[in-house]
Amino acid sequence: PAGGGKLLVVPMDESHWLSLRSLLVALSQKGHQIVTVAPEVNSSVEASEYHTLKRYPVPLRREEMRAHV
Repeated sequence: PAGGGKLLVVPMDESHWLSLRSLLVALSQKGHQIVTVAPEVNSSVEASEYHTLKRYPVPLRREEMRAHV
C-alpha cells in the first residue's frame, strides 16, 4: 500500500480533459489531494468533489484564446 500524495494538474486548452478527469477520480479515491489550475476562459474544466479547482485571470476572452490555439 502507498500513501496518498499531493498532485498539481495544469490541463492545456483543448487537452484530453475527459480522460484526465477519470484518472483524477481514481487518484482521489486512493487518497491523493489534487489541485487543478485553469484559466478563467477554459470552460471544459469543471469543479468536482475529487479535485480543487483554482482559476486564474487571463487578458484574453474565450474567442481570442481559441483563435490562438
